[in-house]
Amino acid sequence: MDLVAALQRVVGAGWTYTDPHELRTYESDGLLQYRAMPRVAVHPGSAEEVQEVVGLCAEAEVPWVARGAGSGLSGGALPVADGVLIVLTRLNRILDVDLDNARVCVEPGVTNAAVSAAVGPGFFYPPDPSSQIVCSIGGNVAENSGGAHCFKYGFTTNYVTGLEVVLTDGEKITLGGTDLDTPGYDLLGAFVGSEGTLGVATKIWLRIVPSPEAIRTLVAFFDSTHAAGEAVSEIVRAGVVPGAIEMMDAVTIDAAERMAHAGYPVGRGTALLVELDGAEDECEALFSDVVAICERCGSDDVRVSRDDAERALFWKTRKAAFPAMGRISPNYFVQDGVIPRTQLPEVLERIENLATEAGLTVANVFHAGDGNLHPLVCYDGRVTGEAERAEELAGAILQVCLDAGGSITGEHGVGVDKRKHMSKMFAEADLDAFQRLRCAFDPAGLANPGKVMPTPRLCGEVPGPYRQHPMEAAGLAERF
Repeated sequence: MDLVAALQRVVGAGWTYTDPHELRTYESDGLLQYRAMPRVAVHPGSAEEVQEVVGLCAEAEVPWVARGAGSGLSGGALPVADGVLIVLTRLNRILDVDLDNARVCVEPGVTNAAVSAAVGPGFFYPPDPSSQIVCSIGGNVAENSGGAHCFKYGFTTNYVTGLEVVLTDGEKITLGGTDLDTPGYDLLGAFVGSEGTLGVATKIWLRIVPSPEAIRTLVAFFDSTHAAGEAVSEIVRAGVVPGAIEMMDAVTIDAAERMAHAGYPVGRGTALLVELDGAEDECEALFSDVVAICERCGSDDVRVSRDDAERALFWKTRKAAFPAMGRISPNYFVQDGVIPRTQLPEVLERIENLATEAGLTVANVFHAGDGNLHPLVCYDGRVTGEAERAEELAGAILQVCLDAGGSITGEHGVGVDKRKHMSKMFAEADLDAFQRLRCAFDPAGLANPGKVMPTPRLCGEVPGPYRQHPMEAAGLAERF
């Protein structure tokens, strides 16, 4: 079978890319350290076209990777060399908005921010990654994405009520629906966060929540991350549940201020952004407690947003942290570890020591409320050996998170970047259970192979030392 010709008949020649210059766009996701060139990239325009494309790949025994906006930071959308890349950006319609029942149905290419825009001002969609203006809901589902407001509101998995899924043999099924919880096995929960290894979602039902009556936001500046970390623990210990608690260190403040121009004092050790939302009386009462805690823990500069415009500026500065890093470093390696909240001061100190030992700069910006760290390891890829040192330092930081009782990922997924660390967190029996679930959905191993699992193997194979998955190896070209 001429697979490329068959794919062109399904999606159209204009939506089938085979030229190396066209494919260069898709050779990596937001984590640029890993690159691979697919044989062909297709842009289906409907769920039915996705179904036909996946069916053709199954018939030809060619692996495929589903890709959304490509903003992921774990190499989860890295193509398979000489495989098929299924780009879902054309599936970008909001199919139904049901405010009476607090539900919205979207296609996978709809951006995260577009959901809240479609249901506002009375409702909003809480999981809000910093990349929400570009990242797509399909990718959020694949990675179980979080965001600044997940400490109070939860992650993507808490808001997905149903999925239309194309399985790896081309069959289309529905998991869940508009109901909050359906009887039987939780296949919906298994799919959310499966990183594209069980199939591809073509329709997504989401739960939305009413917008809060009041929102109060402040940013407090401290001389050290240790003092700010103590403030975070004190706030939570006091029984306050903020909508968001975000922290940026001195390096991040410097970079973000150059981009957002919010008037942040460059040179301060840490900025702590705290947002309360809910009933007006409750926000007013608790907000004064938060201000007092920040001051008691060492902040001599607490700025309270006076209006929506200033609140938006506070958030613009926080969400500018990742893109702004390019102003101070040619390259950076993003990590995504999780630690117990009480371990923040000690872990941040350990990260600083590791960075000094490696001779590299680490900028820390993270969701302090749930201990989800995003250390940005800065390096210059033009300097021989720096990229390798940066990757080694990023791995050492993950080990620090594990030693503190945490996890190797909070919201970015495992992908190719962190699969080698999976065996540090999970026993072989756990990994085998993951593999059995994956094989139940994808016995041929065609969906996003080479991701997540530390020892890629075909279904039915026993565990063994790491080797290249057959679907990652060269030699696929003749299948076209």
